[in-house]
Amino acid sequence: MTVPPDQRSFSELVSDALTQMTALVRNEIQLARTEMAEKVSQASIGVGMLVASAGVAIAVLVVLLLAIAALLAAAGLPIWVAALLSAIIGAGLSAALAWAGVKRLKADALTPKRTIEQLQRDKLAAKETVT
Repeated sequence: MTVPPDQRSFSELVSDALTQMTALVRNEIQLARTEMAEKVSQASIGVGMLVASAGVAIAVLVVLLLAIAALLAAAGLPIWVAALLSAIIGAGLSAALAWAGVKRLKADALTPKRTIEQLQRDKLAAKETVT
């Protein structure tokens, strides 16, 4: 037979509160681990995109820039001017691809928002339990 909650002794109430707080902390740690694993996965995808963008940029830009330089040279520009203009175009494309990968690696995108929100709710609940 269990004792009604309002009849429990102070030591039983403290013990119950400590047990609940311990379980809460364990659950929050597990939530933080899970969310951080998701964020690491997201960061890995961002890094992969950067690597892929570099690989694609190198392969495509070599061919594309040679074609642009040849087209400009055929149009009557000196070969060095044609090559320089091609390089400027290639640098712009490469920068755009790198920007897309870096955007995924920003600190805000990697913040464990759900865990922080849950910890704030737990803090309020703990205050309400104590008072």
